Amino acid sequence: MTSEFLSRRGVLTMLGLTALAVAAPALVPTPAEAQPALTIEPPTGTERRVDRRINRTERRQERRIRRAERRATRREGRRERRAVRREGRAIRRDVRQGL
Repeated sequence: MTSEFLSRRGVLTMLGLTALAVAAPALVPTPAEAQPALTIEPPTGTERRVDRRINRTERRQERRIRRAERRATRREGRRERRAVRREGRAIRRDVRQGL
């Protein structure tokens, strides 16, 4: 008869085990699914065109700046050479005129 007789402790133990069996799958961490690797998509045709246009505009602007700098350098050199020639002419004129 003792085998059929359940004590309060036995009943509580069985209730605890069934509750644990029900809750255990929720408590055990499941392996996380791997997130897909971030793939860098190649640029679309429109994006490539925009990039080319931007690069082309930058190159043109750099060429314009370089040309303007070269022109300014040439102008400055011409001014200096003209000033030297004028000074030489003035000296020669003064010598001819006896000053």
